[in-house]
Amino acid sequence: MPTEAQVAGGHKATLNNPNVPEETKEHSRQVLEDHFNGGDVPKAGDDEEKNPNNVAGGLKATLKNPNVSEETKENARERLDNM
Repeated sequence: MPTEAQVAGGHKATLNNPNVPEETKEHSRQVLEDHFNGGDVPKAGDDEEKNPNNVAGGLKATLKNPNVSEETKENARERLDNM
């Protein structure tokens, strides 16, 4: 089941899609206004605990990425050490 943030995000995407009919966009505007405070909702995952394995995997990927600065890699190392 999608979270509120995912539903709101879908309606926001509808509004920005040039291939969507205006009638559909108006429906999405109404849903965002009526149910989502105009679309002002937390991002998906903000209200959920993050999976530590996914976090660790992202930090390890950061360490191997040649386009990442040494400062960022050091931060990732410290965060991994603290997990």
